[in-house]
Amino acid sequence: MQSQNRIFEDMSKIATSAMGTMAGVGREVETMVRARVRELVGGMDMVERDEFEAVKAMAATARAEVESLKAEIAALRAAAAGSVVAPPESTGSAPIV
Repeated sequence: MQSQNRIFEDMSKIATSAMGTMAGVGREVETMVRARVRELVGGMDMVERDEFEAVKAMAATARAEVESLKAEIAALRAAAAGSVVAPPESTGSAPIV
């Protein structure tokens, strides 16, 4: 009876060891696959998500600044159109703004 317990105990140790080894192999394979995919994607000139989000935020800020500057230019043009003074006839110079 004692010999049967010893056999089951040895089999249990072998199974536990095999499971630990398989888990380690699984982690190693996953690491290798991730590295390979990262290498392939890197070769395609693709950007990472955080870089994309940063550029997207910069573009939105630039668009807002452009719209603000367009409005300011329109206001300045309107003010300039209302304050154009005709040049004196004798000097022949350009209008004074």
